[in-house]
Formats: sequence, structure tokens, C-alpha cells
Amino acid sequence: MNAIIQTLRGILFLLRKEFLVILKDPANRIILFAPALIQSLLFGYAATYDLNHVDYALLNQSRGQAARDLIARLDGTGIFNRVATLNSSGQIAQCITGGDAQIVLYIPSNFDQQLTAGHQADLQLILDGRNSTTAGAAAAYVGAVVSGFNLEHSGKAPAISIRPRSWFNPNLESRWGTMPALIAALSMMQTLLLSALSVAREREQVTFDQLLVTPLTPMQVLVGKAVPAICVGLIQSTIIFMIILFWFRVPMNGSVGVLYLGLLCFNIAAVGIGLSISALSVNMQQAMLYTFLLIMPLMLLSGLMTPVEGMPPVLEVATWANPLRFAIDLVRRVYLEGAGLREVAVNFIPMTIMAMITLPLAAWLFRNRLY
Repeated sequence: MNAIIQTLRGILFLLRKEFLVILKDPANRIILFAPALIQSLLFGYAATYDLNHVDYALLNQSRGQAARDLIARLDGTGIFNRVATLNSSGQIAQCITGGDAQIVLYIPSNFDQQLTAGHQADLQLILDGRNSTTAGAAAAYVGAVVSGFNLEHSGKAPAISIRPRSWFNPNLESRWGTMPALIAALSMMQTLLLSALSVAREREQVTFDQLLVTPLTPMQVLVGKAVPAICVGLIQSTIIFMIILFWFRVPMNGSVGVLYLGLLCFNIAAVGIGLSISALSVNMQQAMLYTFLLIMPLMLLSGLMTPVEGMPPVLEVATWANPLRFAIDLVRRVYLEGAGLREVAVNFIPMTIMAMITLPLAAWLFRNRLY
């Protein structure tokens, strides 16, 4: 009996020691509880396929009362926000390609005459297929509005028939919208982790002190740490690119040069974030924890699976500090749309700003560690 009591006491002492080790460090307490809180909030607000806001453009060539009733019903839902009223079909391409509207509603000139004559009237819905999830959800919302209109005006047979047309993704295949985005998203995970572990590994293995006796400047150390991680990121992007193009046969419409220029800028920004984490971390375990803590918000706030436009305003503003958001937008536009450098130039600005902030920050942290 005494032996059992002594064993239990030993286990209790060991448990107490382990809990003290885990909870004594304030950083550990934050890491234990903050990620669960932050990620649950992010999943609740950002990881939703519900659309609460759909920007649409209207091309109404009918001008009749029935067309006005349908438009009023659409605007009255609180979901659809008309961002443009077009005058000709030639403006549709600019509206969709530029990302000003997620859908374009085209009401033909004979719309009211067909309904008055008791015939079925066609309504064309043009969708931005670069994000198939958003396009499909928006089409479903329009279909619900049209169904309500049909019940009110006809009662039985459908009065309006929707003719959807998806640009850049004719069949609204989710693979077309998701897989090109993985060219940036999957490579970021490895690039961020690799760069985050670079200095932390040397510090843990006590080889970091050898840099103290070398004539290398902090900027030279930064370049030496950054270039391999950038190269690895580009190689991984190439592997993913080849799988998407040749195995899954998702056709590419844009320039490979523009695509890789965007990936290079994105990888530089990602490596800057990773090196800043590495310089702040005392050991590899801490670097890995900080990295995994950061990867989840970056993924959720990137628009990879759910549209940025459907997020609350606060989170939508937060995405501007996320280089992955602009890398995914760039890859999708170049890959599916065939956009050129001029069309995607705006995506380079936030990624460049992030690189200009994080790389000097990492160099400053190196300098304070070295001297």
C-alpha cells in the first residue's frame, strides 16, 4: 500500500513539474490558448461559403415595368449591390475582367414583350468563374430571386429562364479556381517554415555564434539565408504548376514570365516574414510554433477557399497585410484570365511593401543579435 502511495505521489510531483514548465513561461501560455481563440473566430467569420455581399453590374435593354420589378426585387434583398449600370454589351468584358463585379445581369430588349405575350423570357447571367464557389453561390441567389418573381407573376409555369454563362471557367469546375491558387499557397507553407527555422536551427545547434567571428554583415547574412528559401519556394511552385497543367489539365491562358515574376515577389515577402520569425525565436520549437500560428490566419484570410468580399469589414482590411491574398489573385488572373503585367501590377504593390518591411526588420534583428 505504501509503495502505491509513493508511486502516486511521484507521478503527482512529475505532473506538477510538467505543468509548471508549460505554464511558467508567458509566451507558452499565449501559444496554448491564443491560437484556439483566434482560429475559432477566423473560421467563424472568414471560412464561410455564404455570400452576404455580391457586387453586380446591370445591362437593362428592356426598360419595361417587369424588368424594373425584377431589378427592384434583386436590389431589395440586401445581398446584391449594384456597382455599375452598363449601356452596351461591350462594357461587360471590362467589368468582369477588372473584378469590379462578380456577376453581370443582362436583360434583353424583348424581355417585357415576351412576358406580356405569355412566353418564357430569357435572362442572361454572366459570372466571374475565376472563383467558382463565389460564382455558383451568386447564381443560386439570383435563381432564388427569379423563382420568387415567377411565382408572383405567373403562379405556375416559369416566366423567366436564366441562361448562365461563366467566364474563365465555363463549367464552373471548383478545381479550376482552387488549384491555380495552390501554386502560391502550398509553396508558402514550406518557404515560411524553411526560412523560419534557418537562424533558429543554428542558434539551437550553437553554430550561430560562429557568425560572430566572420566579417559578414547582417545584410549578407540575410541574403545568404533568404536566397535558398526563395529558390526552394520557386521550385515547389514549379512542381505544383506542372501537376496542375499536365496532370489535371487545367489550361493556362497567361504568360509564364508574368506568373513567375509574381511568384518571385511573393516568395521574397514570405521569406522576409519567415526570417523575422527566425530572428525572434530562441530555438526551433519556438520558430515552428510561431510559424504554424501564423499560417492558419494567412490561409483563411487569403481568399483561397472563401471570397474576401464575404468577410466582415475588419477582416477584409486585415487581408491587406497578407501577401498570400494578392499572390492568389495574381496567379488566378494570369492563369485563368490570361491577364498581362499591366492588369496585375496592382498586386505587386502590397507584396513589395511587405518585403520592404520584413526584410529590413530581419536584418535589424540580425544586427542586434550579432552585435
